[in-house]
Amino acid sequence: MSTKNIRLSVLDQSPIRKGLTAEQAVHETIALAKYTDGLGYTRFWVSEHHNTGSLAGSTPEVLIAYLASQTQNIRIGSGGVMMPNHSALKVAENFRMLEALAPGRVDLGMGRAPGTDRITASILNPSNHFAEQDFVEQLADLRNYFHDRAEPGTIQQKIRAIPQVQTVPAMWLLSSSGQSGLFAAHFGMGFSFAHFINPVGGPQAVQVYKQRFQPSEDLQEPEANMAIFVFCSEDPEKVMQHKALMDHRFIQFERGMGLSPYNYEDIKDVEYTLQEQDRIRYNRQRVVAGSPQMVKDRLTQLAESYDVDEIICVTIAEDFEDRLQSYKLLADLFEIKNRRQN
Repeated sequence: MSTKNIRLSVLDQSPIRKGLTAEQAVHETIALAKYTDGLGYTRFWVSEHHNTGSLAGSTPEVLIAYLASQTQNIRIGSGGVMMPNHSALKVAENFRMLEALAPGRVDLGMGRAPGTDRITASILNPSNHFAEQDFVEQLADLRNYFHDRAEPGTIQQKIRAIPQVQTVPAMWLLSSSGQSGLFAAHFGMGFSFAHFINPVGGPQAVQVYKQRFQPSEDLQEPEANMAIFVFCSEDPEKVMQHKALMDHRFIQFERGMGLSPYNYEDIKDVEYTLQEQDRIRYNRQRVVAGSPQMVKDRLTQLAESYDVDEIICVTIAEDFEDRLQSYKLLADLFEIKNRRQN
């Protein structure tokens, strides 16, 4: 696959860097959205996480509204709305309002996970049973709300999602397994595989999604992408430090210790057990970090493996300027400036 055929997008979690506040992290997200809009990125997604000290992104539907007002061409969306935390009607109304504000430029990416621990999830939605059937029913209801219809004999026949607008957001299912790919195929939605969460099985999940895709009134052909942690730099020392920081972040999370902001100086002397070293080797599959040529080659290989023409890049860096520079180098490598998605 030629790099000239690969589109690039952004997933941003509003990471809180050491020494900064959550407000500053959100303003960095705003600055990044404006910057990548100018660079020619296809879409900019923001996440939903709760009860964490390292990520400020908890309400994508609120942030999307502001980001849409601050950008011109890039698609703005959720990566994603965690459906177990919400009712389908409220999600439909949130995203209909967003469509009223930025018609034709909104993505509704949805996930099955709560984006937090089970205790927090139970408080966000006390009626949440984490049942697969509940998720499927939410997707069916959501599509009906967007098209002002309901299944015969159901209570939804008496309900409309307000405001009633003419356009429908692009609907995507996000997953780190193949199950949601089957749901995306059944409902005729886009499918995004989270390689940055699970580096195994993604190409197979995308292949099955494409094979089983059923066209819908919203999407006639299957549309898939993959998301991965990326850090591109011409400075080998910065690359080394970034890898060490990501190694530590994954291990801390797997230890059940949560995530908190720290820098390289905090973790440079940490020693890992043999088992943790095995986990580090595994987790490095979730990250592409290196020189421009190395990153270009690896991302092109991944696009070929997944058989997709879009890669969503997730970049967390110790320095905000390095984060911006990484996205700039990627844009130049893949020559995306004049190939924005219509």
